[in-house]
Amino acid sequence: MIEENVAALLEEISRGNPFGEKVTLVAATKTRTEEEVRRAIRAGICAVGENRVQEFTKKYSAFEGAEAHFIGRLQTNKVKYLIGKAALIHSVDRDGLAREISSLAERKNAVQRVLIEVNAGGEESKGGFSAEETLFALERISALPALKVCGLMAMLPLSEDEALLSRLASGMRKLYEEARERFEGIEILSMGMSGDWRLAIANGSNMVRIGTAIFGARNPV
Repeated sequence: MIEENVAALLEEISRGNPFGEKVTLVAATKTRTEEEVRRAIRAGICAVGENRVQEFTKKYSAFEGAEAHFIGRLQTNKVKYLIGKAALIHSVDRDGLAREISSLAERKNAVQRVLIEVNAGGEESKGGFSAEETLFALERISALPALKVCGLMAMLPLSEDEALLSRLASGMRKLYEEARERFEGIEILSMGMSGDWRLAIANGSNMVRIGTAIFGARNPV
């Protein structure tokens, strides 16, 4: 099933987004076994994303052959486990976290690639900068040493209102375009998961984080 799902997804996203950009498929590996991860990579997955630092470090050897991304909420005291291992951290949602990543990366003579997380729906339950403050945050964080800000990440709300989701996703694309005009190296808009990835791509996402549509129902924790 994993192999068939990966093939179908890669085929569909190979068309790119409406802006003519290639779309990268990140396999979300939360609760998945190392063997499931390896099967997905053998099937053609080039990037995997883990939500929890403990799982990231435990499964790290299984990520061989793909870029290892960290896509979950990140505590500052766990940053040290990711520097030098995570090719991209998607979830920089506050200045203090950015400063900690910068400090530890500088100490290791590394440059850490990151995305700025945007709270697209203004949800209290989610982290991230508001759309209004994102460009200011980008300016501050881009100035930190040993960091390379590569773009923006967002999670759309869980909603069946497609008009709302499309409006939010379109707003994220406009914000991404503004960021790209003002800052060098902005090239990623990471938006879209198993339930909304088609809508996200239709509105300009060029990186999607998909778990259930690859692996099936999530394994119990």
